[in-house]
Amino acid sequence: MEPSSVPPASATPSWDVFPQQTLEPVDIAVLVLYFLFVLAVGLWSMWKTQRSTVKGYFLAGGQMVWWPVGASLFASNVGSGHFIGLAGSGAASGIAATAYEWNGMFCVLVLAWLFLPIYIASGVTTMPEYLQRRFGGKRIQIFLAILYLFIYIFTKISVDMYAGALFIQQALHWDLYIAVAGLLAITAVYTVSGGLAAVIYTDALQTLIMLIGAVSLMVFSFIEVGGLEGLQAKYFGAIPSIRQENSSCGLPRADAFHIFRDPVSSDLPWPGVLVGMTIPSLWYWCTDQVIVQRSLAAKNLSHAKGGSLMTSYLKILPLFMMVMPGMISRVLFPDLVACADPEICQKICGNPSGCSDIAYPKLVLELLPVGLRGLMMSVMIAALMSSLTSIFNSSSTIFTMDLWKHLRPRCSEWELMVVGRVFVLLLTVVSILWIPLVQAGQGGQLFIYIQSISSYLQPPVAVVFILGCFWRRANEKGAFWGLLLGLLLGGVRLVLDFIYPEPQCGQPDTRPGVVRHMHYLYFSMVLGATTSLTVLLVSLATEPPAPEQISRLTWFTRGDAPAVQEAAAAAAAGPGPTKEQLELSPTPESGPDPSKGAAEAKGSSKLLSTVLWLCGMERRQEGAEPLPRAEPLPVVSLEEEPLVKHILNINLLLCVCAGIFLWAYFA
Repeated sequence: MEPSSVPPASATPSWDVFPQQTLEPVDIAVLVLYFLFVLAVGLWSMWKTQRSTVKGYFLAGGQMVWWPVGASLFASNVGSGHFIGLAGSGAASGIAATAYEWNGMFCVLVLAWLFLPIYIASGVTTMPEYLQRRFGGKRIQIFLAILYLFIYIFTKISVDMYAGALFIQQALHWDLYIAVAGLLAITAVYTVSGGLAAVIYTDALQTLIMLIGAVSLMVFSFIEVGGLEGLQAKYFGAIPSIRQENSSCGLPRADAFHIFRDPVSSDLPWPGVLVGMTIPSLWYWCTDQVIVQRSLAAKNLSHAKGGSLMTSYLKILPLFMMVMPGMISRVLFPDLVACADPEICQKICGNPSGCSDIAYPKLVLELLPVGLRGLMMSVMIAALMSSLTSIFNSSSTIFTMDLWKHLRPRCSEWELMVVGRVFVLLLTVVSILWIPLVQAGQGGQLFIYIQSISSYLQPPVAVVFILGCFWRRANEKGAFWGLLLGLLLGGVRLVLDFIYPEPQCGQPDTRPGVVRHMHYLYFSMVLGATTSLTVLLVSLATEPPAPEQISRLTWFTRGDAPAVQEAAAAAAAGPGPTKEQLELSPTPESGPDPSKGAAEAKGSSKLLSTVLWLCGMERRQEGAEPLPRAEPLPVVSLEEEPLVKHILNINLLLCVCAGIFLWAYFA
């Protein structure tokens, strides 16, 4: 195909990607139905669960069965950033980005079989709290709590907002601020009032909608291109009509259908994919608050394992549901999706470095019939809402349990509930303020942008968790200095990446050698190794951890009797509340009793009582009864029924084999 400088008749001279301005009435009806449905599920789960205690609100009372847990894990993971980003990476460079998803297949199983038994035995609510019990001291806990909130706000919230914005603004032509504020208002309603239970049940619904919508789009796009064979044949011919001659810009990669690529010159080198990618992936699936909190909400270990298996099976789909449709979009609209000239790209999508991010929205609006288009819009909004609510709920858990309780150790349970809910509202405002920055900021291959930031900040944290869980000798000093050194190195590289961005195609590469030759996945390996060495050396050079910092807190001691730990006031076992629970709900003598205030307010304000009911805090209104004591947390046993255990283990084997087969087939 000769590169010509005249656009073919099919290309629109105005370069308008989404010419049709409005959705049909049928589509709007589908969208409205979807919103009503989500709100109904959110409100139903509010009626159903106990939201007035810390455990009820932040851990859904620990009563979830396996399928909502699995669906919620999947929905929290797959945000709108996934649809836009994975399809965009598929359009730009082929199937390699699938490696992230298939890495997650194994890591989520590692969570359920190796990490969760430790977390359950230790009885923690948040991940920084686990490290505080395991290593003692407060500095790691506070350092990590702040780092987690930073990672959530900078990578997760901002990226999902960008992807959602791209869809809402370009595809629907709605006013961005009004649309996002409306979406966030709806999500905040059930996140603030219903807590984790509401988030998990609505996630389960969103997963169903996402699967139905994405699979139907996949079917339409494969029919359009002539199946997998058609895609493999036509992808390499998907070249934009306007591009610089004698350069590789705009040409599809020769290794587009391989996951394992050249270790030196490619965009995702295979040693980096195997090792460097696994470290941030373990952070995400095994130590990230958003994910672990869902697993801790399960009834018992078997249900948590079942949920992880379900997620693992679902993680097979993104290649077919997101990456390949992105490639098909390039085949069908090469001039728009694969544009190679910076000026034209600027006209098409306002981003000179490439327009691969429009691949998925373009496909939705061009291929789907009326009605299904509305469904797909709901899918994108579902993806955005489910990942945002998950982040909101987990961030408020971390803020409340790790930072607020540190500032006010004697605060009542009532106060913790208020703070948790107010923090969700605060995050909602932050998300709206993010929009202009996100619009101005990073375009191009969105998914790769998130992943490179992850590769700089997450490996040190992952290493500290892994060593804390599986090496008894690791101590507080080792963990702290390992974290500090790792994050300093990661921060330096992050800053270098922002100062020296990747040059556009065809431009000379003038970046310093450490940025140019050191792929971010290799850097992740170096970070992991540096942190491990630091933790090992410092731990061995200083005193070993105390017995109560090991009992029920590592893999080898997870079955210890809770006695040692009760002395450390860490596990809530037996009928009497332990010191920590007394902190959560102090006796009426400790300071003025807020319930009196609430009771007096009851007469004066019906509005207040409605608000309190919405927040699940009406229980405090009965001024007659003393302050309700936190119900003792049941000791979650690690025992499993033999039959269930065998079924789960057989499934584990099947799932791992399926994963290995897929890796081998597409490698």
